[in-house]
Amino acid sequence: MIAGRKHPDWIKVRAPVSPEYFRTRALLGEMRLHTVCQEAACPNIGECFSHRTATFMLMGDVCTRNCPYCNVTHGKARPLDPDEPRRIAEASARLGLTHIVVTSVDRDDLPDGGASHFAATAVAIKMLQPAVRVEVLVPDFKGDHLAVETVIRAPVDIYNHNIETVPRLYRTARPGGHYERSLDVLGHARRFAVQLNRQLLTKAGVMLGLGEELDEVLRVMRDLRSIDCDILTLGQYLRPTRDHLPVARYVPPEEFAELRRAGLAMGFRHVESGPLVRSSYHAWEHVKPTAA
Repeated sequence: MIAGRKHPDWIKVRAPVSPEYFRTRALLGEMRLHTVCQEAACPNIGECFSHRTATFMLMGDVCTRNCPYCNVTHGKARPLDPDEPRRIAEASARLGLTHIVVTSVDRDDLPDGGASHFAATAVAIKMLQPAVRVEVLVPDFKGDHLAVETVIRAPVDIYNHNIETVPRLYRTARPGGHYERSLDVLGHARRFAVQLNRQLLTKAGVMLGLGEELDEVLRVMRDLRSIDCDILTLGQYLRPTRDHLPVARYVPPEEFAELRRAGLAMGFRHVESGPLVRSSYHAWEHVKPTAA
């Protein structure tokens, strides 16, 4: 891609102007909470905030890893805020959410990668809203199975971990991660939930447009089904700034539609696939039965 090239028409979104958008943003500021919507410059922020939804980002806004596709600040992370789980639970209740997504920066500086903080947040949310559905979008915890189990023991309903890209591109796009490790933690989440007799859905997301080939994407999808992953999201990578990885290709909507059909044929319970799709985009709809 030539630097500075304009996005195709199917990528464009309207600027957020609704009253609900500004009310949601004000509430998040009042509660001193971070969202991946803001930190990662998500193109869907206007739509989601207007529907009074947001993906809360735990443990600050500084990541200990430096993935060259990501807009989140990296560096030395701050100490954990023990009151953060309560504030997220309160904000969720005030927004009237029925499906809550909680994610985090990578915290490789913590012994458990922040797993206990995820668990505390899920507990706090369920204490205020027992019927709400809690989805956690977690890091790989450096492959620590005990950290995964800490999260699974908490009252979470969906365990989400993004694969992000195909194995060949990990060194370029995700140098702090490992493809096999990400598959392993997702698979362990499923196995441990079964061991506890827990009803749990697992979920993963992949970005397209970084230079991957179709057969590589299909292989990732098959790998995810081999560990019984339930839900898949596929979206277009968008370059946050000129300092980030360039877009290799804009994938047209019809290719996303084909991949959705392929995923459903493989047995995924739900496939959310489109240029503007992100891992938590329309997350509340991912648990509904979806017709091919």
